[in-house]
Amino acid sequence: MSDAGTGTGAPEYRVWAVPGLPEVREGDDLAKLIVGAEPQLADGDVLLVTSKIVSKAEGRILAADSREDAIEAETVRVVARRGTLRIVENRQGLIMAAAGVDASNTPAGTVLLLPEDPDASARAIRDGVRDALGVEVGVVVTDTFGRPWRSGLTDVAIGAAGVRVLDDLRGGTDAYGNPLSATIVATADELAAAGDLVKGKADGLPVAVVRGLAHVVSASVEEGARALVRGAADDMFRLGTSEAVREAVTQRRTVREFTDDPVDPGAVRRAVAAAVTAPAPHHTTPWRFVLLESEAARVRLLDAMKDAWIADLRADGKSEESIAKRVRRGEVLRRAPYLVVPCLVMDGAHDYGHARRDAAEREMFVVAMGAGVQNFLVALAGERLGSAWVSSTMFCREVVRDVLGLPEGWDPMGAVAVGRAAGEPAARAPRGVEGFITVR
Repeated sequence: MSDAGTGTGAPEYRVWAVPGLPEVREGDDLAKLIVGAEPQLADGDVLLVTSKIVSKAEGRILAADSREDAIEAETVRVVARRGTLRIVENRQGLIMAAAGVDASNTPAGTVLLLPEDPDASARAIRDGVRDALGVEVGVVVTDTFGRPWRSGLTDVAIGAAGVRVLDDLRGGTDAYGNPLSATIVATADELAAAGDLVKGKADGLPVAVVRGLAHVVSASVEEGARALVRGAADDMFRLGTSEAVREAVTQRRTVREFTDDPVDPGAVRRAVAAAVTAPAPHHTTPWRFVLLESEAARVRLLDAMKDAWIADLRADGKSEESIAKRVRRGEVLRRAPYLVVPCLVMDGAHDYGHARRDAAEREMFVVAMGAGVQNFLVALAGERLGSAWVSSTMFCREVVRDVLGLPEGWDPMGAVAVGRAAGEPAARAPRGVEGFITVR
């Protein structure tokens, strides 16, 4: 930072709004307009440019009878909804209200969309200022965001060029010598908020300048504001409210390749807690979940199951080549760092003494077990854990009960491989619901 001539040596910067900018229209050269209004820009200055004028210059004005239709068109994913308010992920990857579609300060019957590529917009302004004045400035394109758990709005960076958008302090120490292990400062967002204090929301001052922070400006910086958007894998709050369940259900995939990362046992227990909320007949609790948390337990079970499977296949007259292929297909359970064996118990089942009714009674319990397993799989997806349900334990229940020391009345209902997915699961082909519905 600079001391800006205070004589005290204390770090200081200055921020001011740029007056005299004309109304921006489609096709205008923003860099030229800014330089005309503020010709004394210097190396190391940071320009804070409201996205609204960028959108106007780039022709992101849309004739729209309905703002809701425009929001729908710009929405990639609904995160949360309350009444008419929607928090969504938009085409730029930003999580914000109404997808950034704005109906203010634009003619009636039109809406403003966000710049298509805000980082590219920032680069164009930076390059234009350099060409006009021969100075190296940073540019931040800003927009207004609300924030979870905090009232009020603030400006944040949605585009940037020539600015270090993040200041990674990890590996350093604080004033007391304590190590900093998680501190990454969102510098571009702090700059955007500072500019908003002088631009105002309705004062017709869409551009501000920050001077005195030349250390955050560099022509060699290539990353833009996109680096501020937290990736899905690291986003603890990716799912919204009522949308969370629907998202977890629709995004759940069978995962067959896992990383070596350990699985949090607490996450699995939370998934079990969700599983046992499933409906069940006669107010029973027919679910039991055996958690194989040690490698020794997993290997012991899978080796015994493999031996039993091979013996069955040989008894069926399968060739050794065919047996080897089938065994390889069943290796998904070995590739997982965590296994769960769901078991059905029939405690509380009615004995009708009638074959048809007794069969229906068991089917009720099996359906309840399936609902519990589905709850479990969906809850794992909500914990950002991949899973694969495999039916194999159902074909050698005696072996499973013996190896795991389970009571006779516990019926293993497959096994669930759990872990972090080694890659992005393949997209699921769309399934129209009409093919699964009969209406009477």
